[in-house]
Amino acid sequence: MVIEFDVLQTVGLSVLAYLFGSKIKEKVKFFQKFFIPSPVIGGLIFSILVFLFNKFGLVEIKFDTSMQDFFMNMFFTCIGFTCSIKLLKKSGFLGLKLALAIILFLFVQNLIGVGLASLLGINKLLGIAMGSISMTGGIGSAVSFGPIMEGYGAKLATEIGVAAATCGLMMGSLVGGPVATVLIKKYALKPKFLDKDFVNNAKDFIKLDQKSLMTTSFLILLAAFLGTYINKVLVLTGLNFPYYVGCQFGGLVVRNICDIRNSKNLRMEEVNILGNISLALFLSIALISLNIEKIASLALPMLVVMLAQAIAMALWARFVTFNLSNKDYDAAVIAAGHCGVGLGQTPNAMANMAAVIEENGPAPIAMFVFPIVLAIAVNLTNPIIITFFINTFR
Repeated sequence: MVIEFDVLQTVGLSVLAYLFGSKIKEKVKFFQKFFIPSPVIGGLIFSILVFLFNKFGLVEIKFDTSMQDFFMNMFFTCIGFTCSIKLLKKSGFLGLKLALAIILFLFVQNLIGVGLASLLGINKLLGIAMGSISMTGGIGSAVSFGPIMEGYGAKLATEIGVAAATCGLMMGSLVGGPVATVLIKKYALKPKFLDKDFVNNAKDFIKLDQKSLMTTSFLILLAAFLGTYINKVLVLTGLNFPYYVGCQFGGLVVRNICDIRNSKNLRMEEVNILGNISLALFLSIALISLNIEKIASLALPMLVVMLAQAIAMALWARFVTFNLSNKDYDAAVIAAGHCGVGLGQTPNAMANMAAVIEENGPAPIAMFVFPIVLAIAVNLTNPIIITFFINTFR
């Protein structure tokens, strides 16, 4: 028996998967500790059930995933809004050096993936799927680039990327703290500021209203509209860029125009809210329809690549990120953050940094500079670097 869900039914099921994942996350500390996203939890459980239904011949389930691309493009448009050149300038020379450390490591991650894939006798594109796509890029990036690599013959690229990114969420939280601890003890590092000198003001409560939320929604949609034409320019390069890259650049252009004009219509809190909603629905739809049947056949190669990525990240943070970030206490905190995002996602990075700060004292420079540089360095350059590697090794 075959059951087919139309577009609205598929979105409805993805919402149920997200809500189910949220409830599980509330009750399981492991998921909270390693910042496993709710749509990943619910979506993977749902996809396992679908796999079991198919495996035992009970029912074959098919989804209409056409809304997946819409929510993906909306999410990456919102990501583009985080790329503020005005804010990057405030981070100064430290920001530029940190950006260099982050961007260069994207190449390292992909070279590790390609090199080990070659040694292990698997498709090199699967190695890229376990490189900066899933490690620094995360689950959303894995789902976005997976179909492109599958189009070049790398079967299961999406599933492998999602599995690697999920593993990376755990590794990112495990590696950062020890790296910072070693650095602090080795160099006897101390905070530049005392606790009494550092005031962590809570964010002002943002009241949402229809007019402002509608204005923000229109800005995002217009940025995505601009992005469709940027995509036409990107096509002229001869490289196969994902459609969302143009949308991301559209968000970047609109954000910086708003910065130049000091526009009061741009409310980043609302952009982030709408972006998070889009991400949750995008991931939920992608994961409930995930094919996990053959991932087990690549378990050993994945384990080898994941261990290599974790070791490389720890060494890079210790010897490159730390040194380029002025070799002080804030640099040690930044190194912990880089481990978090280089293997997991931004929440892992911020949690790693917060854990070091809680134990050793405040690092306001690190907490200010790192998120700004990270948003621009990763979100702007990673898709370009990934596209370069895919087109080189396809």
